[in-house]
Amino acid sequence: DNLFLPFNWSYVSFVFDNTKITNLPKTFAGLAEDPRDYKIIIQDPRTSPSGLALILWIKIIYGDKAMDIWSKLSKKILTVTKGWSEAYGMFTAGESEMVLSFSTSPAYHKIIENDHTKEALIMDEGHYVYVELAAKVKASKESYLADEFMEFILSYDFQSIVPFRNWSFPVKLKKENWPEEFLNLPLPKKALFLNEDEAGKLIPVAIEEWLTAMSR
Repeated sequence: DNLFLPFNWSYVSFVFDNTKITNLPKTFAGLAEDPRDYKIIIQDPRTSPSGLALILWIKIIYGDKAMDIWSKLSKKILTVTKGWSEAYGMFTAGESEMVLSFSTSPAYHKIIENDHTKEALIMDEGHYVYVELAAKVKASKESYLADEFMEFILSYDFQSIVPFRNWSFPVKLKKENWPEEFLNLPLPKKALFLNEDEAGKLIPVAIEEWLTAMSR
């Protein structure tokens, strides 16, 4: 990209507590039809990048039927938060069985807390790729320092701490240098992604469908 530099990535995923619920369906349609009364916390797509990724994820898979999925899935939504931190905090506090997060999130619990009760639900339909980016500010008064920092982002020193600080996959680090816990994380068989133009066309429609379904 001519403007943005990726520095880490993950897959958007539901994370669940395996002491509270097991044998989860591995499709959105299956989740929507699951008769069990468990609750999910998600983020608002109008204020949260992960929430936006979720509605695009469902829209890619289901197209014109996305609103039907949301209408049924909405019954399992405990609450919608403005951002990821609020949602994940509620989940770890035990307020829901599942939360919208990332496939790499369980690595934190395993490495820092020695907690193996948090798992990412890997969907058969594939997962949306979530990439975090950096950019040089045009008005920067220290342009050369900004250039140096952008180069530093892709260095071994920077990339090697990404897994332990942002709990995501580094964009430029050989897998042989990844922490073992990251090498053992389950991965989807299919990666889903929209470029800027494709996403721009779908976002207004996907948000309107989500709002309509959630307000019923």
